[in-house]
Amino acid sequence: MLFRLILKNVFRHRLRTALTLLGVTIAVLAFGLLQTVVGAWYAGAEATSRTRLVTRNAISLVFPLPLSYQQKIRAIPGVTQVSHSNWFGGIYGSERNFFPQFAVEAESYFRLYPEFRLSGEEMQAFLRDRQGAVVGRKLAQRFGWKMGDIVTLRGTIWPGTWRFVIRGIYRGAEATTDEGLFFFHWDYLNEVAKRQYPRRANTVGVFIVGISDAGRAAALSSAVDELFRNSLAETRTETEKAFQLSFVSMTEAILLAIQVVSYVVILIILAVMANTMAMTARERLAEYATLKALGFGPDFVRLLVYGESLAIATLGGALGIALTFPAAYAFGGQLASLFPVFRIQPATLWLQAAAAIAVGVAAAAVPAEKGARVNIVAGLRSIA
Repeated sequence: MLFRLILKNVFRHRLRTALTLLGVTIAVLAFGLLQTVVGAWYAGAEATSRTRLVTRNAISLVFPLPLSYQQKIRAIPGVTQVSHSNWFGGIYGSERNFFPQFAVEAESYFRLYPEFRLSGEEMQAFLRDRQGAVVGRKLAQRFGWKMGDIVTLRGTIWPGTWRFVIRGIYRGAEATTDEGLFFFHWDYLNEVAKRQYPRRANTVGVFIVGISDAGRAAALSSAVDELFRNSLAETRTETEKAFQLSFVSMTEAILLAIQVVSYVVILIILAVMANTMAMTARERLAEYATLKALGFGPDFVRLLVYGESLAIATLGGALGIALTFPAAYAFGGQLASLFPVFRIQPATLWLQAAAAIAVGVAAAAVPAEKGARVNIVAGLRSIA
């Protein structure tokens, strides 16, 4: 009987219920999208390996390190392999077509990053071609590139016109692997640097250090930095995750603002829901008095109000969660250059569900108590 009454009450004022449902749906959808944006910001850090360290110039990432450091780092016990890369910063057509580009020491780099999966044929083709490039699957889809296509970049950090031939398209081993990167040979960059920018030749942006034991990451980081203490280019070595988080920390204020806005959205819909339930309870005080006169206790009335509120909030929440998937797909597609990995985390879905239920419970708290305590005589008198 209770569930039948709840169901009938939910749809007694269809327009009001529909508008409230719409509000809850949009609020839960907006909350989920904002939480996904925050998660996408940390995607790079979450996809890192515990057995990789990153060594960069202690002053700033802007300043390079001598290539000669590589052999010295490799000689440290516990270091399994070392590779290096340079941020290129080229422009493809216009600045709006941004995507990350790295000049890498191909063989060692792809050994250190097995999550970038490339077929043997593609890898051999890439290694044979000094102007070859390897791109991620999503990046290739974005610009319609295919094997053998020539890509021309306008260099900014390394001025000039740079031509590359796509020799491989990698796929990510995990759903969280970034498939929006562009790799080419560091040797090609260095050759040009020797001719045009001799002072910048034989330098690298960062060293990627593979270690055998993740538990020794701190000790090995200190060992690397100690090796180059008081040199012309002192180093700063940290785990790959810490390195990625250092970029995230630069935008921490923006992330905090997004988090706050996402919860403000929930508070707003809570106020709307509370108003709806207050109006509903006020209109039905005579009905609650009648129920109590027929022998139904205050708890039955409370359950009636809570049930109606939870039914609307749960239905709106479910619709909001369901719509989050297509919305995130469309949103992620439009912002692929900014968020290469834009996935809805399971925690986000749980947060959306919890927020919808919390709104349903909180919005019914006062009306339910008011309905449960209604005076039978006063309530019935209002019918006359």
